Amino acid sequence: MHQEDLRPRKFVWPLQAMPLARAISLSYALLIVYVSLNPFDFDFHNGISAWAWLNAPLPRFITLFDVSVNILAYIPLGFLIVFTAYPRWRNFVALGVALLFSASLALSVESLQSWLPTRIPSQMDWWANVLGGLLGGLLAIPLGPQWLSGSAIRRRFDQWFGLNWAACALFLLFPWTQIYPQSSWLGTGVWGHAIFGAIDWGTIVINHLVQETVITALCWLGTGLLLSLGMRPKAPQWKILNGLLCWTVLIKMIFTALQFGAEFSFLWLTAGAIWGMLLGSLLLRWALRLSDSTKFWLSLGCLIGATLAINLLPDNPYFVLTMRHWNQGRLLHFNELMQWVSVVWLPLALLWIVRNTFAFKLKP
Repeated sequence: MHQEDLRPRKFVWPLQAMPLARAISLSYALLIVYVSLNPFDFDFHNGISAWAWLNAPLPRFITLFDVSVNILAYIPLGFLIVFTAYPRWRNFVALGVALLFSASLALSVESLQSWLPTRIPSQMDWWANVLGGLLGGLLAIPLGPQWLSGSAIRRRFDQWFGLNWAACALFLLFPWTQIYPQSSWLGTGVWGHAIFGAIDWGTIVINHLVQETVITALCWLGTGLLLSLGMRPKAPQWKILNGLLCWTVLIKMIFTALQFGAEFSFLWLTAGAIWGMLLGSLLLRWALRLSDSTKFWLSLGCLIGATLAINLLPDNPYFVLTMRHWNQGRLLHFNELMQWVSVVWLPLALLWIVRNTFAFKLKP
């Protein structure tokens, strides 16, 4: 063997398409369309041309919030399009593709908003969207294709979940289920009032600290065990789940600040939420050592129990008072989408875990 063969060689990334980037790009583009056009109550006979906004004057009042949101919304899109274009187009050609796609999508959305009574299209929004797409593309170019589809993300999730993409999707969606305000931290699937109806508890006195602690602990224990069943046995499950919990707290803090104001960033972090996370994490540390069959039944019991508690027990009066003063003006359509995510996550999780019942039973 020659000495030259022993020298480490630089890995050259193969010229292959990146289906993961394309799937995420398509999903994110559809998300932008949904948020921008919701509630889809078009009035095509309002006498306004689809292109009228191109010659219209700028809005009389332009807020920093509106400009920032329009820029930030398109940064991930421009970022992803650069990887989507690989390997056919690379570097600054891919940047041009990202810029063109962002501009075209923003142009289409603004034009369709001409027929929405609740929306006001403007050149300011379009230019902000284009700037966001440009910034996202500029951020993506130095990273190279391996950042998204190679060692940085794709290989990591392969090591954690293998081919179990359903569990991986539930893992990625969970932090977003908590953006819409919940009566109990980490609670999802608040649809019981529509099924069971309003419950008159009369003068019954409930310790809301204990109630929220128990619900939070059950939700986190059930969610953690459910996600662990979709992970590889050798994956660092405890560290991964702790990271998910920290990321969920960070996401909640950021969006609470946007919804209620920066001074109320930790409005949701009550004593019950803190004690529930601590108790749930301690129980989860112990439960991860159990067999898959035991974890399956324990997870199913925790999630069903937490769902019944959330939907049958009365809401915390402080939560009800907070919701009365909640102004959704800035993020109204985004909050509607996040509410749907919160509602459907638990049924999807229960459907997935029941679907894999026999697989878990067969494992020792």
